[in-house]
Amino acid sequence: MINVLIVDDDAMVAELNRVYTTRLSGFTCCGVASTLRQAENMINDPALDIDLILLDVYMQQDNGLSLLPVIRASGRKIDVIMISSASDAATIQTSMHYGVVDYLIKPFQFPRFEEALTHWQEKKKLMSAQQYYEQADVDRLLHGGPQEVADTRRLPKGLTPQTLRTICQWIDAHPDIEFSTDELANAVNISRVSCRKYLMWLAQIGILFTTIHYGVTGRPVYRYRLLEEQYGLLKQYCQ
Repeated sequence: MINVLIVDDDAMVAELNRVYTTRLSGFTCCGVASTLRQAENMINDPALDIDLILLDVYMQQDNGLSLLPVIRASGRKIDVIMISSASDAATIQTSMHYGVVDYLIKPFQFPRFEEALTHWQEKKKLMSAQQYYEQADVDRLLHGGPQEVADTRRLPKGLTPQTLRTICQWIDAHPDIEFSTDELANAVNISRVSCRKYLMWLAQIGILFTTIHYGVTGRPVYRYRLLEEQYGLLKQYCQ
């Protein structure tokens, strides 16, 4: 059983992540910490087994990034998945510097949460399955192998290749434009709800970068732009 520690000062979010975790086979929540001090005490408690930490960044009293060097200094083999509304480059780059295994930007849906934890679980199994590695094994661990590339071509239920092609062709024609769901939905003449599903999936597989814009009132606006290094992958979906 994989033991997951949740570090989040929002009780509702922490409970949601706990429920999500327990829905996955082989995972259990071994604790919830609402402050970094609590989390640090749990990390340094030899009686508590922790395999994975789900860590928020924005907390009332703390910045979750401060826990990353503490985890490394503990010497324990604990991996971290960041779960936060923080989408700025500095936060994400710092997280990657400390070796987080995934980064989920709020809000997200359960399939993306499931993907993050099960993908980490598969890598963990691969790492413990053998004593020595071939180059192909290392490549699969670090960069993903042919099977993972093929998986990005498999559309989630409810998405169609025809609509995806239409959306990707519009993005291909406007590679330097940052756009919202409403703007793209109007441009290609599909519903906002449907458009949002495709954009979330394109962001999930790393083709689009997402930023959140907060206004004075109302819900935040999610804006998307094409990641330049993923232009070749986008072109595959335009055909």
